[in-house]
Amino acid sequence: MMIEPLRPGQDIPAPLLAELTALYASNREFHRLSGDFPDPDDVRPEQVAAALAGDLAVPGAEVLLARAEDGRLVGLAGTLAHHPDPADPDPWIGLLMVDGEEDGKGHGRALADLVENRFRAQGRRSAVRLAVLANNPKALAFWTALGYEVIDHRPDRALGRPCAVLRKALGDGARAARKAARIAVVDPEGAVLLFRYDNVEVGVHWALPGGGLEEGESPREGALRELAEETGWTDLEPGPVLCTWEHDFTHTGVPVRQHEHVYVTRGPHRAPSGAHLAAAHTADGILGSRWWTRPELAEEPEPVWPPGLAGLLDAWEG
Repeated sequence: MMIEPLRPGQDIPAPLLAELTALYASNREFHRLSGDFPDPDDVRPEQVAAALAGDLAVPGAEVLLARAEDGRLVGLAGTLAHHPDPADPDPWIGLLMVDGEEDGKGHGRALADLVENRFRAQGRRSAVRLAVLANNPKALAFWTALGYEVIDHRPDRALGRPCAVLRKALGDGARAARKAARIAVVDPEGAVLLFRYDNVEVGVHWALPGGGLEEGESPREGALRELAEETGWTDLEPGPVLCTWEHDFTHTGVPVRQHEHVYVTRGPHRAPSGAHLAAAHTADGILGSRWWTRPELAEEPEPVWPPGLAGLLDAWEG
């Protein structure tokens, strides 16, 4: 996911306004709760343009557009560098909205994480606040699951609607420790299967089948389970440890430092298969997969995890 600010003080181009109108229109349930639009079932471009112009007219406000890797507009966030109350030192998230047709795919968590990291990059490392309408328990559950805590109940300044005020300490982005395991499956020609991901923190990259360990699970057990879940293959066994390494990325909205055991084994050249793979890949953020030859690995047109995988495999075979 990528975010870009909407430029204030300019007319929104017609194609972008059409995208924004579709985004707002997909959130009818929220608009019924908020009363921001006269008819939630008939959100019009001129209404959306006026709402965004009003948001951007506030000093220190930003409207951030969130796009998926393929360029689709999947979300929007409105932020405020300073609350009008001088006693409030924290930045605010005024609105976070994702495409209603894309609900449940992790866009909201990813966008919230990007907004928090944007505040950190600006030096705002104390905390961030937001308000949730009292009649919106779904939103309250979403934000509390991300670590926000209710600190107050009061009407909003604009329309007097009852709200819960939430706050989350930003800190320095300290990372949680996470353990994982992966398997490099090498075909008879020396090619290796990789999955393609787009992480909110590190961007597009390729990684071996695998993932986080479950409670009480050994790295070898976890590697075997993850291989079966992500490929449908149950006839392979992890071979020796190819390497161990650590790296930083964001997992389900949480910055983590992941320690991985990477195993290697030989297997036939085949495609992942299974009735539940599509759902598993969607849940894990997998965009696709393919076999990489050794020369392709050596070039790495996009980042490959672990780095230097071609050299590691050459050393193993040697």
